[in-house]
Amino acid sequence: MNSAREIIKLILLSIVIVIPFRLFIAQPFIVEGASMEPTFESGEYLIVDELSYYWKTPERGSVLVFKYPKDPSKRFIKRVIGLPEETVSLRNGTVTIINDGHPEGFVLEESYIEIKKDETVNYILGKGEYFVMGDNRLWSSDSRVWGPVPEDNIIGRPIIQFLPPEIFPGEVNVNNP
Repeated sequence: MNSAREIIKLILLSIVIVIPFRLFIAQPFIVEGASMEPTFESGEYLIVDELSYYWKTPERGSVLVFKYPKDPSKRFIKRVIGLPEETVSLRNGTVTIINDGHPEGFVLEESYIEIKKDETVNYILGKGEYFVMGDNRLWSSDSRVWGPVPEDNIIGRPIIQFLPPEIFPGEVNVNNP
């Protein structure tokens, strides 16, 4: 009888801790697609911190998980390029940011990124809007296509990255063919 009571206490304590943690602090996210390669590969499992952006705003270069602006039931992962009230200009493969501190603009240094040379985009961000792009720019649907991410759509930032289980030797792949 005493052990049954202890088990019930353990289950209740787990529920009291796990459910609020999962709902308000961190949640899992599985990367789908190639838009963030080589930083994140399709199938990688991430734990997303949902609390950080309550106290600070995303910075340029940080990676966000957010609700897709065109369909909030979907979750996307991209890198922050432009911050609220900035202008993002893409010309000849170069990203230029224009803001109050740099009225003439500055070139965003991203030597690891390959971008379409014939692409031209000029986007002026409003308050609470972020311009995001995938690291694999040639294969990414991002703010260049569907516009900025509103601040309210931001879920959080990845803090833990797990590799897909099938890459570990001796692991059994449980996916159906």
